[in-house]
Amino acid sequence: MTEIVSILIIVALVVVAFSFIFSIIPLGLWISALAAGVKISIITLVGMRLRRVIPNKIVSPLIKATKAGLDLSVDKLEGHYLAGGNVDRVVDALIAAQRANIPLVFERSAAIDLAGRDVLQAVQMSVNPKVIETPVVAAVAKDGIEVKAKAKVTVRANIDRLVGGAGEETVIARVGEGTVTSIGSAENHKAVLENPDSISHNVLGKGLDAGTAFEILSIDIADVDVGKNIGAMLQTDQAEADKRIAQAKAEERRAMAVAKEQEMKASVEEMRAKLVEAEADVPKAMAYALREGKLGVLDYQNIQNIIADTKMRDSIGKISDSGDSEDYSDDDN
Repeated sequence: MTEIVSILIIVALVVVAFSFIFSIIPLGLWISALAAGVKISIITLVGMRLRRVIPNKIVSPLIKATKAGLDLSVDKLEGHYLAGGNVDRVVDALIAAQRANIPLVFERSAAIDLAGRDVLQAVQMSVNPKVIETPVVAAVAKDGIEVKAKAKVTVRANIDRLVGGAGEETVIARVGEGTVTSIGSAENHKAVLENPDSISHNVLGKGLDAGTAFEILSIDIADVDVGKNIGAMLQTDQAEADKRIAQAKAEERRAMAVAKEQEMKASVEEMRAKLVEAEADVPKAMAYALREGKLGVLDYQNIQNIIADTKMRDSIGKISDSGDSEDYSDDDN
């Protein structure tokens, strides 16, 4: 019984030992590499394990590159993997570039991948250009009519400018700017509607792909439509603004006239107060003149008669004015 237990323990230890060895030494991957003609040693595979590199991420792309006729070293692939790159995508891009006769070396492909761009998609776009559709761009011709245009831009990836070159957003923005400039320089909206290809020619002539990761092959105007009459709207708004300014100035003049009228009324009231005050001093002056002998009784009587006659004339004038107003009202009836 003791011997059986010992044998089981030995078998378990052997199984554990072999499992540990095979977990460290990817024997199956080494055999696959040898079968594909890739010369790689067991020590190199074990070193990958120690450097925290997944051997399959290096050996499988290396087998693929060797079968495609590419000369790549394990150190380059492992270094790109440790830098955070996608080794499999880089190798696929190199194979696609080789098949399409596009000059692309591993270092540039790795740099494009580390820059955050899809290098395989870039190679595919170099072979098969991509069509970018711009949003609707609205611009105003010289006659004040709004014109809306939508363009389709055919671009091809420029491998040499993928690192540091601007992306699709820049191309779309530049094409939109060129479209606005072209429509704005047109004499009227009819000219744009008759010859929409003039927009394409003007935009292409500006070299909009400078500094970008693409090469613009063509710009095609997909749709042109007439929008609002911006010129008429601006004139209407200007007329409304002028009207408000005139109303404000008229209100200012009216306020000044009212203030002046109030000032004149205040002056009249002040003059009336001074007149009443002066009239109050007349009896005192006449009394003083009588006492001093400078005014006789007859003179005083004549003055009173004149005052009475003046009052009578004023009363007659008021009665006459009221009678005339009644006559006018009767005539109206």
